[in-house]
Amino acid sequence: QVQLVESGGGWVQPGGSLRVSCAASGFTSNDYAIGWFRQAPGKQREGVSYLSRSTGNAYYADSVTGRFTISRNNAKNIVYLQMNDLKPEDTAVYYCAADTTGIGGLRRVSGYNYWGQGTQVTVSS
Repeated sequence: QVQLVESGGGWVQPGGSLRVSCAASGFTSNDYAIGWFRQAPGKQREGVSYLSRSTGNAYYADSVTGRFTISRNNAKNIVYLQMNDLKPEDTAVYYCAADTTGIGGLRRVSGYNYWGQGTQVTVSS
């Protein structure tokens, strides 16, 4: 069964750091585009970062550029999102997702075929 499982969320003060992980099973994550999305209460789900399947290049939303870093451990089949200099506006449930077409993208929420259950990230003082 194809599964994506996020972990590593929690509470952190503004300016702090967290690393969330996405463990893939049932498939090899580097066969697909893998993205991180987030959704705050009452708001639409938005793209945060993704890895291109074809090039392996990383892409980021403007709101997180310079603060977040996406990476992959192919041997462990895990995709990470390192989040630094966290701000209250980063508070959301963070989801990883896989796009079997390999297209990826930050705005193509409906284009991702598989989703994890999400992990809560709360940034507050």
